[in-house]
Amino acid sequence: MIARSKQDSRRFASDTYRLTLLEDRPFVRVESAQGDWLADLFVLSSVHSLHGRDDTVKIGTWEVDEQPGVTTFLLRAESSLWKAKQYRIRCFPERFTYHVEVEGNGHLAEVNYFGGYYSGQPRWGSGFFWSGQRFSSVFNAEPNTAENNTFPPESNATIDLMGVPLPGRDDWFFTPPPFCFAMQWQEGWLALGVEASPGKNRFTEYRYHGKPSAFYLSLAYDGKTSVNGSYQLPAIGFDFAIDKYAALEGHIRALSAIQPPSLQVSRMPQTKPNWWHTPIFCGWGAQCYLASSQGGRAPDYARQDIYENFLQTLEAEDVNPGIVVLDDKWQATYGENREDESKWYDLPGFIAGQHARGRKVLLWLKAWDPEGLPVEECVTNTAGLTIACDPSNPAYERHLRATVQRMISSNGYDADGFKIDFTARIPAGPALNIHGDSWGLELMRLYLSILNSEAKRIKPDALIMTHTPHPYLQDVVDMIRLNDINGGRDVNESMTHRARVAAIACPQLSIDTDDWPMPNRAAWRAYTRLQPELGVPSLYYVTHIDSTGEALDAEDYKLIRDAWARYRERSSAGISNEVEEVREGSTY
Repeated sequence: MIARSKQDSRRFASDTYRLTLLEDRPFVRVESAQGDWLADLFVLSSVHSLHGRDDTVKIGTWEVDEQPGVTTFLLRAESSLWKAKQYRIRCFPERFTYHVEVEGNGHLAEVNYFGGYYSGQPRWGSGFFWSGQRFSSVFNAEPNTAENNTFPPESNATIDLMGVPLPGRDDWFFTPPPFCFAMQWQEGWLALGVEASPGKNRFTEYRYHGKPSAFYLSLAYDGKTSVNGSYQLPAIGFDFAIDKYAALEGHIRALSAIQPPSLQVSRMPQTKPNWWHTPIFCGWGAQCYLASSQGGRAPDYARQDIYENFLQTLEAEDVNPGIVVLDDKWQATYGENREDESKWYDLPGFIAGQHARGRKVLLWLKAWDPEGLPVEECVTNTAGLTIACDPSNPAYERHLRATVQRMISSNGYDADGFKIDFTARIPAGPALNIHGDSWGLELMRLYLSILNSEAKRIKPDALIMTHTPHPYLQDVVDMIRLNDINGGRDVNESMTHRARVAAIACPQLSIDTDDWPMPNRAAWRAYTRLQPELGVPSLYYVTHIDSTGEALDAEDYKLIRDAWARYRERSSAGISNEVEEVREGSTY
């Protein structure tokens, strides 16, 4: 420890930022290197359990440890709930991190970062304290139905694993993106990102809570994480940048540094099977058109004769995808994933026919759905209702591996991989029963790792596609799907945003650009032109746009051929590293 004056010992300054430990209150002031006030962080974050609320009742004095390249400030505290707590701020020249550690016993409910209960300093009263802020806006990279990713700092926002088309839950498109908010100030942006080490990603959501001039953050644990002794919560990393995407990228670099080598971000192009880069045809949009024009439900049209007709129609227009996706609902039940024989009289024969034409076939899977599964292999609620399949249960894992083998192996359907949808249906909440100990992002990783490892064991080049662009998952996923389109918004602008986020978060993975639902043919045409710049082109339509009934004409099929040819030319020339281009923010 280096001796300093009392005043100097409460400060840190670099060419990037300044921190000051305020003397008369438990706040840390954050300023730019030029002295612009950004925030006053309330240090005494509350860590709540299912058994009680955490009130900080007494604090010690700041301890300082200065080492080459890093200065650490440590504050010990007493709690109404825990045996002990301590808060640590580690300052590096270009960034700093905030850490919370508790000691005791309990099941974590939620953690309020930079907000919490405090009764240890009567001068300031008691109750819940917030942090101060002078942000002009806040950036949330997670797509939502409004495609509104920048909001006033007095608002609220969530980054989570869940989502359905209901009020307050309309953010299912990425499950999840990186857990990082970026705050704008006069000269730039400041990222506040969750930095969890492997095994500690046990939360389901990261929230920004705002009101005029104040904010705090929180992680939801749902009571599924036990503390027995000392427990280190995920750190919050602070990264300064010139714009919001650069701030997100700074968070990803920092997060990568604490991951094992297989998860660390690499800017080097990754060698992938050539067929992963071929244009995709998915039948869902065409199924939806048939439902709108002929009646019934779109899943009713996931039939072998209809898909054969789809592909014959495209072939007649000289539109030749390299990947065909059989969409919802080719299977009899979502949990078992056996072919519906009333719709698919010869699924292996269909797939063999596509292989003979030089195409690969992906099967659409509805993640987490328990339809057709025994209740003992499922996550349930306290009333015994099945909520989701349970990958932490060895019986279900064996079941899932056998199912994957049937779908992938040459002795089964001989498919080439999976398009995994509905990952937002991951179980969440405090009243659910699960066999094992995984939860939150760790449970998502467990589910995907079982699918991935079994598929790769059978077919090393099997393709796993999801809409989960988080770095912690990039070694169990091969392609990120940009997911459904919000037709009431600028399609190209919103999908470019998604592609940038996916490329920043998972630079080693390919991007499926998606193609549904389109508000009209004009928007579809514009997006078809853009797709090759964002990732692998994807086509969901055959003869008509389902939302308007507009027919595709000769010029539309030429547009598809030209866009795909342009993409294939770039790909074969070795200059189509779309991840690099999108990450750097190319404009189109």
